[in-house]
Amino acid sequence: MLLGHYSASFALKSMTRDVRLWVLIIAVQLMDVFWTSLLLLNVEKASVDPALASVPLDLYYMPYSHSLVSLLIVCVAVFFLYRSLVPPKGLLKPALIVALAVMSHWILDIFVHRPDLPLYDDTDKIGLGLWNYPVWALLLEAGLLFVGIFMYLRSTTATSKGGKYGMVVFGLVLVAIQVGVVFGPVPAWLTIQLVAVSLLAYYFAAAAMVMWLEKKRE
Repeated sequence: MLLGHYSASFALKSMTRDVRLWVLIIAVQLMDVFWTSLLLLNVEKASVDPALASVPLDLYYMPYSHSLVSLLIVCVAVFFLYRSLVPPKGLLKPALIVALAVMSHWILDIFVHRPDLPLYDDTDKIGLGLWNYPVWALLLEAGLLFVGIFMYLRSTTATSKGGKYGMVVFGLVLVAIQVGVVFGPVPAWLTIQLVAVSLLAYYFAAAAMVMWLEKKRE
């Protein structure tokens, strides 16, 4: 899942005032930040496969970033670190919200991934494979994203025109990017390293944009 992950960040933000939206935007993609970093370090493995629908990547070895056991360890670590380090310190709900944002990544991935999500190490892989049906996968992700954005907009108030329309435009841009990925040609020169660098830039650019737009709502 790509843009659909952000639906969880918007939905969870509507439940709390104590966590910034841009923090949740990073949290929902934290496992993929680990994944792309481990790809660049040659610890985990993947390859570009133009024959695959929706996302032309063969994700054949990612036991550290995308196993259920790894996810649970990271969620527990994020919960305790956020609760102890980020003001207002010691509160249960904000730390739980951020940990749930991290956990949402793997749960949402189950629906779209092919059977490449290991339960532990590199074994017992699962995935319902909605990526094999590009139109349906895109409709699901876009639908989830705009439901999340709607929940966020209902729980906040715009302080400017940018605040009124900005998040919707942000969502439309994400959809346009994913349409290009899903239905566009796969360049012959594309390597998994370029994919990793591009995705890292995408994750942090999205967080930076949300940080700016969030200031226009209260």
